[in-house]
Amino acid sequence: MYSHMMVGSNDIDRSKKFYDATFKAMGGREGSVDPKGRLVYVHNGGVFLVTKPIDGNGATAGNGCTVGFAMTPEQADAWHQAGIENGGTAIEDPPGVRDGGAVKMYLAYLRDPDGNKLCALHRM
Repeated sequence: MYSHMMVGSNDIDRSKKFYDATFKAMGGREGSVDPKGRLVYVHNGGVFLVTKPIDGNGATAGNGCTVGFAMTPEQADAWHQAGIENGGTAIEDPPGVRDGGAVKMYLAYLRDPDGNKLCALHRM
């Protein structure tokens, strides 16, 4: 259904440091910068981009929005640690198994340096 996910940033260099570390932790590659100055990450068939807002206004985190990345629990732990070590903020409960009723999930949550909410998820 989705073609890509994109979040805004006020500091692309700072975002590159954070996202390069978190993508490497989940088995991905460093991002590249396209001709428009956007960071582009391709992993497991998905595309994730980071950009300064095109309207010239400052980037703000979407209230109620979460970008979720599928990965193993081990990758989620490495992703979470890499995020904290590279300017991210741990939020919600520590990484671990949550009972979602019908299915148990391993979850880890971060905010990137611009405040965007991110989730690592593994369905058990």
